[in-house]
Amino acid sequence: MRQIVLDTETTGHDPKLGHRVVEVAAIELCNRKVSERRFHRYLNPEREVEAGAAEVHGLTLERLQDEPKFAEIAPALLEFIGGAELIIHNAPFDVGFLNKELELAGLPDLGSYCPNVTDTLKLAKELHPGKKNNLNALCDRYQINNSHRTLHGAMLDTELLAEVYLAMTRGQDSLLGDGGDEREDRATLEFGGLPRPPLRVLAATAEELSLHAQQLADIDKASKGACLWKQIEA
Repeated sequence: MRQIVLDTETTGHDPKLGHRVVEVAAIELCNRKVSERRFHRYLNPEREVEAGAAEVHGLTLERLQDEPKFAEIAPALLEFIGGAELIIHNAPFDVGFLNKELELAGLPDLGSYCPNVTDTLKLAKELHPGKKNNLNALCDRYQINNSHRTLHGAMLDTELLAEVYLAMTRGQDSLLGDGGDEREDRATLEFGGLPRPPLRVLAATAEELSLHAQQLADIDKASKGACLWKQIEA
């Protein structure tokens, strides 16, 4: 199974207002393992970068003037991602920008090359309703070290999102195999040269164990001895 984790940075928030892509990055996952294959380009947007966007990613038109235009890198990008499932955080944003760039380049839209797109923001909202689900929040939730993320950057964000996606979908291991290789890879994989912090395990206190036992006793009494948990413990 081939998947591509993808991210873009842009000059602003809306391609309909003429905003363009200034950076695109993609990382390949093969059978839920991060491969060595990467795609990363900075782009000349042929227009000014809004101040708010520049504050997020640090890229300006002056910095990007000597970079290639999107149409020049489009064939290589499409070859890299073609046929794979795309994994994108807030997918409508990136897909909208890429479709506009493809249109300007006289090429079919993204769905012609990658018909399947998974939006990790949508997935995170389903798993964690009512909570913050931006990339920083998800890194904190899944204990992924993002301390080196001082600015948004498409390559760094794809690296972090790859770890977040694998963490969020660990329950699919039963459908894909025992997941042993992936767990071993995740234990040794480092992004940005920084190791993952150790997992904290909190044991129940004596008071909590006592309350648990009392709760089971109450359930067993109310169900006339049909409490399955007590039967398992016995």
